[in-house]
Amino acid sequence: PAGFARWFLGGRLNVSVNCLDQHIEKSPNRVALIWERDEPGTAVHVTYRELLDMTCRLANTLKKYGIQKGDRVAIYMSVSPLSVAAMLACARIGAVHTVVFAGFSAESLAGRIIDSGCKAVITYNQGVRGGRNIELKATVDEAVKNCPSIKHVFVAQRTDNKVQMSDRDIPLEEEMTKADSVCTPESMDSEDMLFMLYTSGSTGRPKGIVHTQAGYLLYAALTHKYVFDYHQGDVFGCVADIGWITGHSYVVYGPLCNGATSVLFESTPVYPDPGRYWEVVQRLKINQFYGAPTAIRLLLNYGEEWVKKYDRSSLKVLGSVGEPINKEAWQWFYQVVGEGRCALVDTWWQTETGGICIAPRPSEERAEIIPAMAMRPFFGIVPVLMDENGEVIEGNDVSGALCIAQPWPGMARTIHGDHQRFIDAYFKAYPGYYFTGDGAYRSQKGYYQITGRMDDIINISGHRLGTAEIEDAMADHPEVPETAVVGYPHKIKGEGAFAFIVLKEQTASADHIKEELKTIVASKIAKYAVPDHILVVKRLPKTRSGKIMRRLLRKVVTEQSSNMGDVTTLDDPSVVNEILDAYQKYKEKSSS
Repeated sequence: PAGFARWFLGGRLNVSVNCLDQHIEKSPNRVALIWERDEPGTAVHVTYRELLDMTCRLANTLKKYGIQKGDRVAIYMSVSPLSVAAMLACARIGAVHTVVFAGFSAESLAGRIIDSGCKAVITYNQGVRGGRNIELKATVDEAVKNCPSIKHVFVAQRTDNKVQMSDRDIPLEEEMTKADSVCTPESMDSEDMLFMLYTSGSTGRPKGIVHTQAGYLLYAALTHKYVFDYHQGDVFGCVADIGWITGHSYVVYGPLCNGATSVLFESTPVYPDPGRYWEVVQRLKINQFYGAPTAIRLLLNYGEEWVKKYDRSSLKVLGSVGEPINKEAWQWFYQVVGEGRCALVDTWWQTETGGICIAPRPSEERAEIIPAMAMRPFFGIVPVLMDENGEVIEGNDVSGALCIAQPWPGMARTIHGDHQRFIDAYFKAYPGYYFTGDGAYRSQKGYYQITGRMDDIINISGHRLGTAEIEDAMADHPEVPETAVVGYPHKIKGEGAFAFIVLKEQTASADHIKEELKTIVASKIAKYAVPDHILVVKRLPKTRSGKIMRRLLRKVVTEQSSNMGDVTTLDDPSVVNEILDAYQKYKEKSSS
């Protein structure tokens, strides 16, 4: 399309110009962001002109304190216009942002800062969510103790509460009022780094996924426009946090590049009550609503009256993201929320793909949408299914490993500081193809349905988490020499974590150790990573070479013990019955 030509002229651009300046020439007072703050009814509207002003002042403040093109900046903030301006300010001066979800622990934040080599952190004194204050600055203080690369911490005020400030800390708003409101954008090459975002790998260490300028922005903007049928004047409501790729692509970059009005949702789906999403839809007249299946499953349990209480007639398109949506949640979302008249797009994509790859729309007018199916590849996406021997599976009504056969603009370019890991993770399993890590089914009509991960990664409430990360955290407990974590189906969260642990001595204080393990996981990763169940066993099922056979543990917790498959490679097959007995006793104890 002609509108995109300017991005590739000479291969130079600035993403913030595409997201801000180009719209201000035509309509400076168009609303860019509607900040739906935690307290209902306190929404703040920010125009494109105001967002540019905020972005330039923030950019000039970063420059004043020595942040230059190519420097990395960590953003540890709740969703707000200022956090969006922080991302765009980095883009404007050519700095690389790495947004860290504000629910991550100090240790997780420090790990990301060290790996990416950040020079500064931008944060709030506190965050506000679900009626509670969250200590953001205190977490940053704890994290940066171990981060010698950090020169400055910029602190904005979300609440009126005072927090400890040291020489390294800079009051952000105070500095911004002194800064110039004009900041000349840095000329960037189309393949310069725009941002890094950390995601879980199947080994313990999170990997810094690298996205670049032009291809990423093009892909985020096009998918936003065509998957959601976005038209000028629509209010686009993606309720994701900016700490995830969904927030980057469909709260910030895609909508703003298209000159859209984007909603920033600071609260939770059940605060102050389970009608919150639909009250917001009514009040802000949202046209496209994009959220996660885990929230839909949670709300479904509260019944239909919370939805029907509010006018949802503004809705045109509903979207689902983060994990495959189950049929029951799909039907409820479609029939109850959308009154059977909104297209429901179940979107499949990843941090690594930059934007939506498979979704029911775009398609021909009124083309069928099959419940709980991602269905149609987006423009330029060529999915293939592979068998165990690495051969392409032809024909329909088949299942295999989901790969993509040719490059697309939004794809990640590398893993920061470890290109070999990038090659190994995505291109080694099926040479010549990008391996997604997911399995998929191609229906008789040729539509795609995602069947779930093929590796040791679980999806808890839409958060991707390597089981190895949880195991590594628990391994720090002196009484716990061995752990194995597997995923199991969970009614609300989609998947939950189930941990098997071996204790040094069969101590009477097993319950106490379990509580300590939960605390360790929460402080090393985040609260959502804490296992729902921890089962003490005498030993773990291992092969002769010492590898834990997690698939057997999965069979135990999903109660498929009659179908254990081949156990001949186990060092001692009797371990299986031992674990089954322990599991049965644990279940009986839990139910009583």
